[in-house]
Amino acid sequence: MQQFANTHSMRNEILSQMAQNGLEDDCYVEMLDYTIDLFESQGLGTEYYGYHNIYHELEVTYVTLLAINQEKIQLTEEDKKYLYVAALFHDFDPEKSVDKPHEKRVIKFISMDEKLQKLLISAEIDLEIIKVLILRTTYPWSGKIKEVAEEEVKQCFERSEITRKNLELQQHIMEMGEYLSLVDRISGYALGDFTQAMEKAKMNAHALAWRPSVIIRSAVAYFEEILNKEMSMSKAILKALPKEMRKNFFDTVLSFMRIRQQEVSIQADYAYENLKLVPTIENQRKQGDPEFVQTLFDIFLELPKPLQFGKENFKESIEDPETIINTLRLNDCDGEIVGFSKGGPLEKYQLREEIRDENFGLKNTIFLEPLALKMGYWGLRGGSEMRHMFILQAHSMKYKYLTSFALRDVIKARIDKEQAEFVTLFDPERWDYYRVKL
Repeated sequence: MQQFANTHSMRNEILSQMAQNGLEDDCYVEMLDYTIDLFESQGLGTEYYGYHNIYHELEVTYVTLLAINQEKIQLTEEDKKYLYVAALFHDFDPEKSVDKPHEKRVIKFISMDEKLQKLLISAEIDLEIIKVLILRTTYPWSGKIKEVAEEEVKQCFERSEITRKNLELQQHIMEMGEYLSLVDRISGYALGDFTQAMEKAKMNAHALAWRPSVIIRSAVAYFEEILNKEMSMSKAILKALPKEMRKNFFDTVLSFMRIRQQEVSIQADYAYENLKLVPTIENQRKQGDPEFVQTLFDIFLELPKPLQFGKENFKESIEDPETIINTLRLNDCDGEIVGFSKGGPLEKYQLREEIRDENFGLKNTIFLEPLALKMGYWGLRGGSEMRHMFILQAHSMKYKYLTSFALRDVIKARIDKEQAEFVTLFDPERWDYYRVKL
């Protein structure tokens, strides 16, 4: 949707919804601007590659107001202002150490921020009720996590003059929290098409340090829960949204389900040995073939954005005689390409500026870019076979070290097996830079 090209256009859309819902006092506009400023000043603006950035915060606020006249719960004007404030602050954790905000930390932050306190007082908002609404967005709302949140909720209700002895109101506020929780999970997937939804899913997976093999499976489980376990509230929200947004949401759900079906079918073929994954060393002549380069580039584009190294000069790097390329092919050395490993001398890469690699400039280190596989082929060991082949080639070319990025847990497991060592750690992603002696 074009109107969400940037935070400025999102802000305008929210202001328009605020006007329609009677939230026109200066304090509400100030809250909006303060949130945008704070997220951007903490590096969580549009350039932050994580799911819980300023876009997400504003999307949830916009959809909360857009669907607020749904038919499931009757909301008063007072309720609407509480939902607006809770939506705006629900992931308000600018000092995050991991991408997914922890509701307790969010509550601690908004309880201690002096400017926010003043704005809440001028809007005559009870902070304890805001805390309850935010706690109810805890996901998943089950098991131990739910029990801990419910205990906190009880204390908030007890501390608030408005809710202390009013069980009916407490129940109503919990329903409002359920509404906010569903909007939180539906909004991002209703505001854009499937391409954007897939980008969000990859973003979420990268930010939560998930392995790529679980992205599609987790997305399908996530949508099924929304549509089955929480059918009544999700139905009410979707019904209150414009037709185009409903279509976006269901197109996304169906697309993820289709990809999951393909994934299961690939895994079944692999299990029945109808399909073999063959790691293949590519010769230099092949690396100049435009069709070969395009095939690799298409697979490369399936990686989350932070893992796309050297996108601008991808073609040139493939033709470079110092670049090592292995492919993963189906059934034999000439089969369809479903993945590749690629890398070259460390000096040819511009890595994150925080990295201080002592071997840079010594021409003794090869950098292995993140492995690229087509969706559906992760988790079948093809990636690790390509990596092993890459290491053997680097060794034969007399490199002393290999560096790359991997999930922190994966690197830990390689410390004993391969004498891997951490060079630079990155939070909140936990996607770290490490070195292996060849």
